[in-house]
Amino acid sequence: MQQPTASNLAFFLPLIAMVAAMYFLVWRPQSRQQKQRRAMLESLKKGDRVVTIGGIHGVITALKEHSVNIKVAEKVELEFDRSAVGQIRGKGGES
Repeated sequence: MQQPTASNLAFFLPLIAMVAAMYFLVWRPQSRQQKQRRAMLESLKKGDRVVTIGGIHGVITALKEHSVNIKVAEKVELEFDRSAVGQIRGKGGES
């Protein structure tokens, strides 16, 4: 007597469920965060107070296509890649 075999659908159902869970728990939120970061980097303006991913605080003094100049102290201006900006803290005198 042969034992009944599982159908193909029953075999692949757990695999399909795991892929769906990965999509909703990992890939979708990550793509949403990437879109928000891209929008933040595109919205940088001269005078914005920013913090770099390295923790350096300063004010944007100039923008180029792929880099920004950030004033970190009196007479001290550093040039960073745009991707090095971690967050915008405010405009001009705001904190």
